[in-house]
Amino acid sequence: MKHLILGNGPAGVVAAETLRHAAPGDEIVMVGCEDAPPYSRMAIPYLLEGNIDETGTYLRKTADHFETLRVRQLRGRAVALDTAKRRVLFDDGHFEDYNRLLIATGSHPVRPSIPGIDLPEVQTCWTLEDARAIAGLARPGARVLQLGAGFIGCIIMEALAKRGVALTVVEMGDRMVPRMMTPQAGGMIKRWVEGKGIRVVTSAGVRRIDGGHGAPLRVTLSTGDTLDCDAVIAAAGVAPNIGFLADTGVHVAKGVLVDDRLETSVPGIFAAGDVAEAPDLFTGEHLVAAIQPNAADQARIAALNMAGRCARLNGVLAVNVLDTLGLISTSFGQWWGAEPGQGGSGVEHVDEARHRYLSLQFMNDVMIGATSIGLTEHVGVLRGLIHGRVRLGLWKDRLLAAPLQFVDAFVARTQPMALAR
Repeated sequence: MKHLILGNGPAGVVAAETLRHAAPGDEIVMVGCEDAPPYSRMAIPYLLEGNIDETGTYLRKTADHFETLRVRQLRGRAVALDTAKRRVLFDDGHFEDYNRLLIATGSHPVRPSIPGIDLPEVQTCWTLEDARAIAGLARPGARVLQLGAGFIGCIIMEALAKRGVALTVVEMGDRMVPRMMTPQAGGMIKRWVEGKGIRVVTSAGVRRIDGGHGAPLRVTLSTGDTLDCDAVIAAAGVAPNIGFLADTGVHVAKGVLVDDRLETSVPGIFAAGDVAEAPDLFTGEHLVAAIQPNAADQARIAALNMAGRCARLNGVLAVNVLDTLGLISTSFGQWWGAEPGQGGSGVEHVDEARHRYLSLQFMNDVMIGATSIGLTEHVGVLRGLIHGRVRLGLWKDRLLAAPLQFVDAFVARTQPMALAR
């Protein structure tokens, strides 16, 4: 049996290791498209801060790790898939066949259609190559404009701030981290960031970028304002790498559609990580949950099924944990809540002076989502309540009146069940 893994990020690596343990005699081939060992993109900000060197981003620290596991590594980018012949065409012209295929190709940064977006002083921050370019542009005192204040943008923002640049952040949404935070929470993070000396412009986009090629840049915003800077960092989001699946039987929407076994619409082909669109824990609707823990969980389950085992995903739970210049924020599950007509209800606790915030969202007596800022102790309990779909009973009304008692609710509703078992 030959297993072909497209992608050598966290999902590809976990899948290869799981396959080797589950199928000791099978052939495993893992393909990456960058000139670097398997590494974590989430470590790039630490590289830019100077806390680690490039080897610190590597997912496995011994040079012969995959050789020892008898995982053959190739460099290439998949450009076409022939599901009938069970083979993949790569950009160098060679084919690789397979018995089982894992699509773990991850995602790529989105470059908005803006005049000047391809200037050399405009960089995305997604690869080690990008990091090297940013290190040359974002020197202490440099004027840097960052486009985007989402999850990835906030991580990059902190690294840039620690490099000592004069930073302006422009976000099209009405708040920072709009796809992770409620309006109240996103506004609180914005005020925190501004208090650290970073200019934040929300409800605005970039219309065009002029200059460059060694000269200063002039950025025109959708508001009509202009900003002069030395570099622009585009952090406007990412999109799954699915172009090579055109005209195949593999069904795609935003990402590659998979079932709870992580198998696609074509038997024998699986997907995991940022590229996979899997069923949500609560609704069953498909979503892409592009975080490293989800990638690892999905890869493990996909690999076990590729090896002939029977493993199932217990639904995707959106989990985000963010450190924004020292302010810790989290969101879990359906943090935006549900409609009252569907049994939805929620509560917010706001302590602006102490930079504390908590939002709890319920469907009947089950917590389905939560958002927090500045709460670092026991915040994992929120994930436990949501992921476990714990029936809160009378505790739901208590939490609506006093949301900070979520730890007491967890103990009261889970410990009796544990003792009974």
